[in-house]
Amino acid sequence: MTTVYNALTQRFGEHRVSSIPVAENEIPLIALDLESRSPITVICTNGLSDYKMPVPEKLAGKEYNELCFCLPNYWEWEELENPAMNWIFPWIQKLAKHVVEKETWFGHGHTIPSGKDLAPLSPTMKQNNLILLDPMLLENELAPIHVQDKEINFLTIVPIFSDEMDFKQAKGTFKLLQRLSNKGVNEILDDFRTTSMRSKWRIF
Repeated sequence: MTTVYNALTQRFGEHRVSSIPVAENEIPLIALDLESRSPITVICTNGLSDYKMPVPEKLAGKEYNELCFCLPNYWEWEELENPAMNWIFPWIQKLAKHVVEKETWFGHGHTIPSGKDLAPLSPTMKQNNLILLDPMLLENELAPIHVQDKEINFLTIVPIFSDEMDFKQAKGTFKLLQRLSNKGVNEILDDFRTTSMRSKWRIF
């Protein structure tokens, strides 16, 4: 039987795909090692696509998704005791479980706050919101895969700042993506980036 894991090994080779041990009752995860301008590791759910999301009619064909974080080459994700690195694992599990348990759907442009207090995601990741986006830099690498009779899409999880979230709410996802792109921001996590908003920007 073809699985997400098998489909990715067919695309990239067995040496680039590995399973990540998870606790009981958690969504299985995959680590995918890629070479772009520099090495990138994609941490991806492996089985969220077993759930058919009840997407709106205009998004027919986007019912099956896997979620992923895209990590830069300096990110030591195996440091499971390091709060600057390990926050991605509870978050990817939280998002995957939420969509299944609430029988809802995720799509391009959906946003999630870090919590009621909007605390930074980690000691080094000062962003305090997450946005789900179709792949940008990795558009070709994370193109949809086909498993059995399903087309499975990848949604990347991208941290954003409060002012970027406000801009997205006021102007829409497309305008935010233009702003991010102009600042060289993509789906690769960046502990060092600053907001893409000009300090003089106001909603009203």
